[in-house]
Amino acid sequence: MILISHRGNIEGKNPERENHPDYIDEAVALGYSVEIDLWSIESVLLLGHDEPQYRISQHWLNERVSKLWVHCKNIEAIEWMNTIDGFIYFWHQEDTVTLTSFNHIWAYPGKQPISNSIAVMPELYNEKVIHCKGVCSDYIKRYNI
Repeated sequence: MILISHRGNIEGKNPERENHPDYIDEAVALGYSVEIDLWSIESVLLLGHDEPQYRISQHWLNERVSKLWVHCKNIEAIEWMNTIDGFIYFWHQEDTVTLTSFNHIWAYPGKQPISNSIAVMPELYNEKVIHCKGVCSDYIKRYNI
């Protein structure tokens, strides 16, 4: 099963550190993939959930390409991601599902069971993930079985 840390969280929400590059690296060092929130503003790349906060470079992204699931937060970010190869990226808001650039089914919380999907925050609705391809969670360590 693919285990994806939500914004770098491993054992619960940590809003002060979410999407910070160092926090993401800590989750990657533990062997997890990480869902990040990416903004592109006037060709500057930034991480942050509700707003752009942490400036990063394409080099930073490239070094972590195999571990990142990129949630594009604005149109410029998805246009930019669409010009480079190798990244799993997507756009969604409250859609039941969205397809990533690698055709993974990214399922909104509360929508399981969906076979071979990535279950997002299944703990919010006590969802069963036995038929899922992966899980994205603030509590991803719970799924490391």
